Amino acid sequence: MAFIENRRRYRLMFSGGLLILGVLILITSMMGVADISVEEALRILTHKLPFVGSFVDVGDIDQKYINIIWKLRLPRIALAGLVGTGLSVSGAAFQGMFKNPMADPYVLGVSSGSALGATLALLFGVGGGIMGLGGTTVMAFVGAIGTIVLVYSIAKVGNRVPIVSLILAGISVSYLLSSIISLMMLFNRAQVEKIVFWLMGSVSAASWTQVRLLAPFVAAGVVAITIFSRDLNIMLMGDETAKGLGVEVEKVKKILLGVTSLLVGATVAVSGIIGFVGLIIPHTIRLMTGPDNRTLVPFSALGGAIFMIVSDTIARTAIPPVEIPVGAITSVFGAPYFIYLLIKSKKVN
Repeated sequence: MAFIENRRRYRLMFSGGLLILGVLILITSMMGVADISVEEALRILTHKLPFVGSFVDVGDIDQKYINIIWKLRLPRIALAGLVGTGLSVSGAAFQGMFKNPMADPYVLGVSSGSALGATLALLFGVGGGIMGLGGTTVMAFVGAIGTIVLVYSIAKVGNRVPIVSLILAGISVSYLLSSIISLMMLFNRAQVEKIVFWLMGSVSAASWTQVRLLAPFVAAGVVAITIFSRDLNIMLMGDETAKGLGVEVEKVKKILLGVTSLLVGATVAVSGIIGFVGLIIPHTIRLMTGPDNRTLVPFSALGGAIFMIVSDTIARTAIPPVEIPVGAITSVFGAPYFIYLLIKSKKVN
């Protein structure tokens, strides 16, 4: 009975989250230098929807307003949402795999590894890619995989991976990779602006092309991690217990490391390094829904999208016409939260 009640409650909460996301898209599409009313924004958005769009007249709305929403603001909102979803779900998977609420792509250095790969692709003009993937995405993926393998190897003590060792290894490798990127900036001054993009994190160059590129990766990543959510639940009881219950722990970890690395690589390829999204969203959602990954993963996907859209809106509207890198906004929220988790962990230990 309690299980059924929980399912009903989670469905209601998720439906409420979707409603909040929809309202947020409407509100943020209005916000900016151009003064667009709620009624105009709603008509412009619904005009493009299938089935109902033909019943909405936008003939009296200035064409420039339509272009601002559909060619500038909406692609940016969509890209921010996808990036937030990708990073949050990756963070939830990392936290489940390592049984550590402080694990996320940024803290473990995966984002820096992706940024290094993407930066190398930019500097050496890697464009063709493999199997239809953009060269930048492929290099970002390689950087992500290489980084997580390196961090995991450094932190491993016998058959265990201590939490503190994992975090210290991730932070150390992240600093090392950031230093390499800084040296690249020093010796490639013509590319400094592009490299800074990866370090600061931004979706200001968003386009529908980038949205179409990232969406399949995010969708596939969310589905794959959701499929393995039951295994992640069992692994929370310990690797030996999970093996005894029939979970192929090492195989699951390798698959999830590949999925999350590709997901992080794809997001970094379009947005650069955006920190702490994969840390604070899954941890906050866990406090609301509990540790069950079957609910944690979809709620993290939704929460990450909402958080990133809000953060990016603050970044572009806080001090116009100057735009703040969205990575700085997420760090303002994330860094204090990370410190809080460290203090809490210290007290527990």
